[in-house]
Amino acid sequence: MTKTETKSGAAGAPVTEIKTALTGFLNDFSAFQGEMNKKFQQQEERLTMLDRKSMIAGRPALSSAAEVEVPHQKAFAAYLRSGDDDALRGLQMEEKAMSSSVSAEGGYLVDPQTSEMIKSVLKSTASIRAIAQVVAVEATSFDVLVDHTDIGSGWSSETGAQAETDTPQIERVSIPLHELSAMPKASQRLLDDSAFDIEGWLAGRIADKFARAEASAFINGDGLDKPKGILNHTQVSDDTWAWGSLGYIPTGTDGDFDSVAPSDAILDLVYALGAEYRANATFIMNSKTAGVVRKMKDADGRFLWSDGLAAGEPARLLGYPVLIAEDMPDIASGTAALAFGDFNAGYTVAERPDLRVLRDPFSAKPHVLFYATKRVGGDVSDFAAIKLLKFAVS
Repeated sequence: MTKTETKSGAAGAPVTEIKTALTGFLNDFSAFQGEMNKKFQQQEERLTMLDRKSMIAGRPALSSAAEVEVPHQKAFAAYLRSGDDDALRGLQMEEKAMSSSVSAEGGYLVDPQTSEMIKSVLKSTASIRAIAQVVAVEATSFDVLVDHTDIGSGWSSETGAQAETDTPQIERVSIPLHELSAMPKASQRLLDDSAFDIEGWLAGRIADKFARAEASAFINGDGLDKPKGILNHTQVSDDTWAWGSLGYIPTGTDGDFDSVAPSDAILDLVYALGAEYRANATFIMNSKTAGVVRKMKDADGRFLWSDGLAAGEPARLLGYPVLIAEDMPDIASGTAALAFGDFNAGYTVAERPDLRVLRDPFSAKPHVLFYATKRVGGDVSDFAAIKLLKFAVS
């Protein structure tokens, strides 16, 4: 072996070792890189899963007021969508919402936000509720005590004997509460859609049903399993009016206004009401009656009817607001198609503050029924505060 071959062999050994070491390093680095990529992928999958959950369940509320409502709202939404009531049973309520009586019936109170939505719709509808006295009670009835008589008095001299005077009498009007119900339904597929606002839909349907039922009962209800309406009380001529009945003013023409002076009957109606009630009085009539009254003018050719000056304000008749209630009767022979009075003093609506919902997925498959109930009552509480206009000769 020559010196050249010896030197070449000695130089090749380090190169081979370097190549072997570099190959091992690259293999180890590739394995490390693959492991890191796998971990990054797993981390990304976890973040994606958490993001999807947060999109479905909703991000946590930031305000302190919402933190109290969100758990209840989520629990109620879960109950409506799938019937899962575990979260509802575990809630700690400030009010007596989740009482044993409610659980025994299988129904649950709606969450505060949905309840307020329903209440706001009921207040804004064309119903006596908008102008009547509304009280919340926890009993089965509500008693109104009314003093409609005066204390006796008399003149006396310095030395004369003092005569005994009359004592005022207190009348008690008892308003029982009745159960008002609504039963909207929705398909299970619609409830499974997370983008569907089930609370808003349910509140709208319940409010619509309740508003129509209440409006009718407050006008024409017979008091049997429903509130007693103003037109279901005894109606007598205002000249012979006595407590317990509603006084009316006749138009002088059967089934119509007087052909010569049609507005005189309305003026008589206004001043048949006591002065202490006129300050807060309101007219109630339906749209057909309003169409007739709107055309009336005084002796100087000015319309008695005037529209509200701002959006949302009621129209006015002779300066008094007008409530259009479609459940009032049309102008016909012997009907009391127009009422005038201080309904805040004259009519009382008593209701339980709780509204409960029972979920029924079995009775109307593939739909789910939501049986909503509310207890409400109503009756005339001051018979002197309401007067009627009757389309009759006398």
